[in-house]
Amino acid sequence: MGRALKRLAHSLTIDDLLRHSSWFTVLGEAAQAQVRRAVYEREIAAGQTLSHRGETQLHWIGMLEGLLTWSIVTIDGKSVSFSGQAPGAWFGEGTLLRGQPRQSELLSLRHTRVALLPREVFEWLRATEPSFNEFLLMQINERLHWFMGNFAAYGLLNVDRLVARALAGLVHPLLNPSGDRYLQITQEELASLAAVSRPRCNRSLAGMQQQGLVELEYGAVRVLDLPRLQAFAAA
Repeated sequence: MGRALKRLAHSLTIDDLLRHSSWFTVLGEAAQAQVRRAVYEREIAAGQTLSHRGETQLHWIGMLEGLLTWSIVTIDGKSVSFSGQAPGAWFGEGTLLRGQPRQSELLSLRHTRVALLPREVFEWLRATEPSFNEFLLMQINERLHWFMGNFAAYGLLNVDRLVARALAGLVHPLLNPSGDRYLQITQEELASLAAVSRPRCNRSLAGMQQQGLVELEYGAVRVLDLPRLQAFAAA
């Protein structure tokens, strides 16, 4: 991704997002024009849900601004988050491909803007653009690998690892391709992504700062050493 996307990482227009989306730039001119005509923007207030569990998903979703999390609520009422989505990311292809109702909630942790590509255009791209299918295959494979790591971390109940994975996921080069390692995220938001308490999240972040993995600022976290953070998250 280019430096322009990094500078705009916290607030993108639809044109910004498309210009720096690897799947879009390799489409033919006719396909690009079709996407531009079809895609549109929607705003979601903090604490609101973009899509509920059990709903039929009608769009592929691109992040323009804000922060969304995928989560489920267990039988005992506990919320478990699977991933956070930051500006630059596209997601929701798995639910569209399955053709089944959503199995998770899409919750906005702050004011959020998304780009919505209708399912009909998504399917048309799959039928006519081989490069688009290659992108989806790569993204789904990467997301599966990521979720398997999350499953292991939740199973081990390793809070430090959960917090580290939540951070690393926000700078993942494929799932969140802005490439910005300066994350404008509060510790409360990060705790929500990691599905841990805020005090416990704060202790984990303090430990990572002592190790030189991150630098903490008011309302922000700067990732200083991504390879070591990723290794710590996988340990």
